[in-house]
Amino acid sequence: MCGRYASSQQPDDLIELFEIEKSAVPETLPPDWNIAPTKNVYAVLERSVEREGPAVRQLRTVRWGLVPSWAKTPETGAKMINARSETVFEKPAYRKAFASRRCLLPADGYYEWYTPETAPDGPKGKARKQPFWIHHADGSPLAFAGLYEWWRDRTRPDDDPLAWLWTCTIITTDAEPELARIHPRMPLVLDASRWDAWLDPSLGDTERARGLLTPPEPGRMAAYPVSMAVNSVKNNDAHLLDPLPPEEVEAGDATLF
Repeated sequence: MCGRYASSQQPDDLIELFEIEKSAVPETLPPDWNIAPTKNVYAVLERSVEREGPAVRQLRTVRWGLVPSWAKTPETGAKMINARSETVFEKPAYRKAFASRRCLLPADGYYEWYTPETAPDGPKGKARKQPFWIHHADGSPLAFAGLYEWWRDRTRPDDDPLAWLWTCTIITTDAEPELARIHPRMPLVLDASRWDAWLDPSLGDTERARGLLTPPEPGRMAAYPVSMAVNSVKNNDAHLLDPLPPEEVEAGDATLF
């Protein structure tokens, strides 16, 4: 699964990178090095600005953790931060969004925790989990495949800008072999050649759309251990991405890479 990631690019950068035509960002989000579920994040999507109008590529802020339209409360989203690529098109909570509300979630990279096969050495006998920073080896930005949804807050009047809650989920897939040694799942990263098709709402739930759920060629990602400071969402700065000094890397972790 993907439970934390980082995104430092600003709207101007994203508008150029994703060839965005319209920005619907009510506030500029600061660079975030420790994005956790329920935080607001940027999403790239395509939808009509006017009824019956053509789909326009947009940049929006959405909350991480998808809330289905039929959910009774928005708290549902905290449990729906990820959707499995193998079943996303058939699960009731995701299938309608997969058919017409696909999005890209820009990221610098993501964190994953490795549990060594050693005797428990953590508090109360729990095994110590070592966080790793996983990113493009060449340092280029990532685009996670995602879905977005909106939820109507019936306690608010129609003209209240907060009456509609926009939320998202990250689609995950089997991790490539090198990364599977850390964790068996990873976010589905889409390269630029797939962006247009993934964002096209007219594609619907077709074989072509499902074909986009295949992971990219392995070997493009890199990973290294980082400080356990990332475990706390209170810590949030670029130093979270600093490689762990060699003397602080446990022997079991060092054999991974």
